[in-house]
Amino acid sequence: MSDLRILGIDPGLRITGFGVIDRAGSALTYVTSGCVRTPETKPMPERLRLILDAVAEIIRVHRPAQVVVEEVFVNVNPQSTLLLGQARGTAICAAVLAGLPVAEYTAMQVKQAVVGNGHAEKVQVQAMVMRLLRLPGSPSADAADALACAICHAHGGQGLGALATAGYRMKRGRLV
Repeated sequence: MSDLRILGIDPGLRITGFGVIDRAGSALTYVTSGCVRTPETKPMPERLRLILDAVAEIIRVHRPAQVVVEEVFVNVNPQSTLLLGQARGTAICAAVLAGLPVAEYTAMQVKQAVVGNGHAEKVQVQAMVMRLLRLPGSPSADAADALACAICHAHGGQGLGALATAGYRMKRGRLV
């Protein structure tokens, strides 16, 4: 029995990764993960609808208590940032429509909490997710990022457990 079921989401317009874990005390258990893919040939509203429907279905089937979404970073290309923001907003809407609380973490915060290095490479995140959840194989990069978001949240957001972080801020992936 879990204390908390968490859905992590790594938003993307082409590929949105998702991962569900259970936390019981300090133990983490893998439930499911995968990717929602939207065809680039479809118009934007249809692609967003696919993400909305898929995330809503994941929520309906797996019944998480909380949802975690990776924050958007600003790309060199502003158009890419806007598209990513629309996909992210759609995933958040699915959670909000289901009445679930949504937490948000930057990629750097997630990497710091899971790998111990805010500038870790994707393969390092995949390896640590595989190890922490005792998975038999490596999840895709997008699913691993979503699972990492959930793990970050399960460990108190910064991997610091019950340590109070009020009054601190992040700098280069560390609390200062």
